This record gives sequence, C-alpha cells and structure tokens, in this order.
Amino acid sequence: MSRPQADPYTEARRRLVRLLKEQGFVRSRRIEEALLKVPRHEFVPPEYRDSAYDDRPLPIGYGQTISAPSIVAYMTELLDPAPGMKILEIGTGSGYQAAVLAELVGPRGHVWTIERIPELAEWARRNLEKTGYSRRVTVIVGDGSLGYPDEAPYDRIILTAAAPAVPPPLEEQLREGGRIVAPVGDYIAQELVVGEKRGGRVVYRRDIEVIFVPLVGRYGWQHNL
Repeated sequence: MSRPQADPYTEARRRLVRLLKEQGFVRSRRIEEALLKVPRHEFVPPEYRDSAYDDRPLPIGYGQTISAPSIVAYMTELLDPAPGMKILEIGTGSGYQAAVLAELVGPRGHVWTIERIPELAEWARRNLEKTGYSRRVTVIVGDGSLGYPDEAPYDRIILTAAAPAVPPPLEEQLREGGRIVAPVGDYIAQELVVGEKRGGRVVYRRDIEVIFVPLVGRYGWQHNL
C-alpha cells in the first residue's frame, strides 16, 4: 500500500508559526493550531508557492493581495472567533483568511465572505473546495460595504480591505455583544479598529497602523464601481 504524499510545505509552515509566536502575533493555542492546519500555499498563485510561508503579502491578481501571515494572525487574535460562531468577512481575496476562520468556528459555525471581483470569488471557491473548507464557507459576489443581511446578525465581522469608516450596514448586522475588526483610514495608511456592540451601539478602540487595499463600494471608496 502506498503512503499518502507528504505536504512538502509542512516544515516551512511550522517555522513561520514559530516565528509569529516569538514576535507576539500568535498568542492563543487555538489560532496557532489553525495556522498550522491551513495550507497557505494552496491560496497563492502557483508562481508564488515557494514564498507562501514568507511573512509578507503576495499578489493574487486584479490588483489584490493575500495579507502577510502576521497580519492574518494578529487580526484573527483581535477578532477572537470561537466554535459555533457566525462570521462575516469582507474581502475574500484568495480565501485564506476565510479558511483560517472556518477552522476556528468548526463544523457548527459558518463563515460568509464577500468578494466584489467575480474571478477572485470563483478562485477562492476552488481553493476552499480543494482544502476541505467549502462546507463551512459561503463565498458571495457583491458590495462588501453593504454586508450580507440575509444571514445577520453575526457574532464577528472582519474587513480585509480599508474603508474611510466602518460601513453602517456592518454595524447594523453585528450581533449585540459581537465584535468587528477593520482597517480604517485613507489610501496611504490605516489603523486597525476593534469595535464591540453594547446597547445597540458599536464602541471602538484603535490598534496598530496597517496598509490594506481599498474597500470599494457604496460605503467604501467609490472608484471602479
């Protein structure tokens, strides 16, 4: 009987996660395990596979990028997803962040993720299918700044594209007691904000400076609509 083919990137993934722990981006055991399980090399174009476990963003086409692993880890720690949660992600890209979230919410939870570029959304669907996460993730093509009211309210909402301010529809679709993490600012640089909904109102605190591609949409940037 032949043995299953080993993942040639396993050791590179382990080294990366060790580095992220040492640097403080990974703090919890659950998120460490999720990053060890999700094969980032399956979510980058073939020509960048050998760089999949470098801690840097990589191009994925259409002017978009897959975020650096340190940023994925850090934002996931801030989001604090738990098993069984309903999560809305704005900005699917290649599907990597959605896969990490799917790993964390487990079979009783679900992730809805919105991508405005149809070709990227289809690629993300294929990536999630081949890595075994498609049952826990629904990919939607649309204006992410409007959210997805059909499945609201959500326990957690995460934006992986920068907005001038957190879109009001997303605040409305957040469950009472829920949390939202988003990069907010201008085209040049942004800050991560972390909001919690209490008494029907989302209260924010500011975190680190970041750089993300812009969120395009009714409550984002208006170009190319």
